[in-house]
Amino acid sequence: MARAYDGALTSRGWSLPSFEEARRIILENVSPLGAERVPALEAVGRVVAEDVRAPFDLPRWDNSAMDGFALRAQDASAAGGLRVSAFVPAGATPAGDLAPGTAARVLTGAPIPPGADAVAPFEETEEKDGVVRFLRPVRAGAHVRRKGEDIRAGEPVLPAGTVLGPAEVSALASSSRLAVPVVRRARVAIVSTGDELVEPGTPLAPGQIHDSNAWALAAAVLQAGGVPAVLGIARDDRDALRRLLGEGLAADALVTTAGVSVGDRDLVREVLAELGVRQVFWKIDIKPGRPTAFGLAGRTPVFSLPGNPVATLLTFDQLVRPALLRMMGHARVLRPLVPATLRDGLRRKPGRVEFVRVRLERGEGGGLVAASAGDQATGMLKTLLRADGLVVVPADRGPIEPGGAVEAQVLSGDLLPWGP
Repeated sequence: MARAYDGALTSRGWSLPSFEEARRIILENVSPLGAERVPALEAVGRVVAEDVRAPFDLPRWDNSAMDGFALRAQDASAAGGLRVSAFVPAGATPAGDLAPGTAARVLTGAPIPPGADAVAPFEETEEKDGVVRFLRPVRAGAHVRRKGEDIRAGEPVLPAGTVLGPAEVSALASSSRLAVPVVRRARVAIVSTGDELVEPGTPLAPGQIHDSNAWALAAAVLQAGGVPAVLGIARDDRDALRRLLGEGLAADALVTTAGVSVGDRDLVREVLAELGVRQVFWKIDIKPGRPTAFGLAGRTPVFSLPGNPVATLLTFDQLVRPALLRMMGHARVLRPLVPATLRDGLRRKPGRVEFVRVRLERGEGGGLVAASAGDQATGMLKTLLRADGLVVVPADRGPIEPGGAVEAQVLSGDLLPWGP
């Protein structure tokens, strides 16, 4: 069981988990969901839940890898060439064994006639009047794909944990598999909190704002492969919170935004506790996103994220996304860090891990250069829109000079920009 962090006061101030510790605690407290069988194309991007074994050998029989002539390699040196005794196209069955001293015209994928042990490509032969001569030596086994040389019957063609992509679907189709067992997609309940929020499309009264967090989180859940369930806006009163949060605890995971600070109406933590959620930690030493909480209702993870839209999305990406990926069976759940140089430097004090929104480009030497995407204030959504990466600054690092070495995460489809 993970130990809880309650923000205990020490001689050095409030004790909070580091970013790395908070993420480790979260990942230790989530595990893969159950399995379901779905059609192969619907399984793309999902994780195989159990070994899928080949029902037969691939290839199913010895076959030709080229258009050419099947023969016994030892016959290729015959002075007068070899008589062409048969034609075997793809999809056909040889009429019988290949007679010694003869060759069979074969097309790519066609079965090799019994007795033949090599294929000479057309471009390495000359054929005239039904006799073929060979322009190059023919080696036994040349251009022959042997039965089972790719996959043997009973072999795990897709081991458990495999993420399905086009190659994996090809293997399934080749094995005549129309469906595959995969880990369930996580159903993620999303609850926004705050009296100031109204649904998008609703006219605004003074002091009101549209709820963007629920829609942004739903998109982030979809992008991670989960199934979002937007439950609506909970007003800042216990009854409204209890109703929606209670409903959200029936999902595989619950994500809330706002209401976890220390204001008079920040009631989310209290109501979650009343509903049986055990708080694991509250607040993390990160910037932005310090007022982030994590709890457990049995084995159901509960993430309480800040209300600021930028902090909401960044904390989701760094903490919730890896947890959901693990719940859906993925082994690789963290965005890789790539080396870069920070073009303009950064003024900062050590103390917290900081996520700096940047634009990534290739420098003159081919290395990755990170340039600020704009104002780093947490209210600047435009800066996040411009960013295609995050520079992750360790907690113990001080100011960074222009051109300083940093590590960055690539956000835009995990693709690096390539350009002049």
